[in-house]
Amino acid sequence: MAYDEGLAERIRERLGDDPGITEKRMFGGIAFLCRGNMAVGVTGDDLMVRVGPDATDAALARPGTRLFDMTGRPMRGWVVVAGDAVAEDAELAGWIERGRAFAASLPPK
Repeated sequence: MAYDEGLAERIRERLGDDPGITEKRMFGGIAFLCRGNMAVGVTGDDLMVRVGPDATDAALARPGTRLFDMTGRPMRGWVVVAGDAVAEDAELAGWIERGRAFAASLPPK
């Protein structure tokens, strides 16, 4: 599955040259990892965000979100944000920071 390279580039620009961030192809798209833990990614035209189990319900209350589910088993702690819901840079930045903050709270891999 192809992924939205434009969205991936916007994420790269937002993350800057943070040495703790790496990229890896995952889930048919691309993922951005913070100290080895996935923070955000792009699958198709959508943004994947790792928010953590405790923040899942609040994240799902936001427009354009759904639980991440690739195998028929939804993954609590992960949400997908529709590409059109992150068309504005401020919205995208907020989601990126949520994902990066959660990933940074985890032990490095």
